Amino acid sequence: MPLVISAVLALFAFAAYSLWAPGREITDGRHDLGRNGIWIQHGWLGDDGWFARNRKADRKANFRDPERIRELAALLRRHAITDVFPHLCPTSVDGTIPPVDARQAGRFLEAFDGFRVLPWVGGVAGHQAFPEDPAWRRSFAQSVRSLLTAHPGFAGVHINIEPCPSGNAAYLSLLEELRAVMPAGKILSVAAYPPPTLWHPFSSVHWERAYFGQVSKRADQVVVMMYDTAIRLEKVYRWLMARWTREVVEWTGNVEILLGLPAYRDEGVGYHDPRVENLGNALMGIHAGLGRYEKLPWNYRGIALYCEWEMDEGKWAVMRNRFLLPG
Repeated sequence: MPLVISAVLALFAFAAYSLWAPGREITDGRHDLGRNGIWIQHGWLGDDGWFARNRKADRKANFRDPERIRELAALLRRHAITDVFPHLCPTSVDGTIPPVDARQAGRFLEAFDGFRVLPWVGGVAGHQAFPEDPAWRRSFAQSVRSLLTAHPGFAGVHINIEPCPSGNAAYLSLLEELRAVMPAGKILSVAAYPPPTLWHPFSSVHWERAYFGQVSKRADQVVVMMYDTAIRLEKVYRWLMARWTREVVEWTGNVEILLGLPAYRDEGVGYHDPRVENLGNALMGIHAGLGRYEKLPWNYRGIALYCEWEMDEGKWAVMRNRFLLPG
């Protein structure tokens, strides 16, 4: 008898999962506001020393070619991307940001006229980034100020320090110190963690509501990293994306928010399954989450793609067909 009961329960669970439809397929572009973002490679701004140190000297011409820069800008414009986060991580252990190539920065900003270019700065906590150290925070903040003063065409900076557990007071202090020294009118953007979930019980990569709100109050833009969940079931990931969408939009308050979606393939790692965490499933989840609102929340701006260097025509087609406004 117990075996029969177990078989019936298993059959019921299978049928319930088969009928469950937590995501939505939307193709009319109703959630595209034309203000999306993307994380892009270090080479687009990095100096010659970065190519040498990382044994990428043979690739330097690919980034320095003005035509290649214009092609990238045109590609992103076609896909309604306005906010660009060029990699300038990691900082040195003393808090200084890696140098940029001045001529390259000029070429890049000229081609990206009309975009908001926010260099992506930070690093791995405890290795390159030490926000708990007041001296490191001062050095990092002054390095950010120097970067924005030397290159006023940058719209601001995008801060990414990982891991950053919920409740980390030192990170809040860092944001306050950055705000105090950044030139007027520059945007302070942060790469934020999603809410806690039983599906991924690791406190160092999730933020509680109160802390999410504290970070948001100190920033101009919050870009939520809605991936690396280790989930192995597509429908569960779609459901979680819908739930996270509603939560983070409500938790952010009076700050603009972008929903960071996975467009990469980290094969053979425990934290990411590309068959589950991919652009298609993520979009179905956020469509379901945003579909609960009669009118889109004013602080919602769009999505952010991680990342430019793993995008291909198939993924761009997914974005066009399942998110962007037609035409």
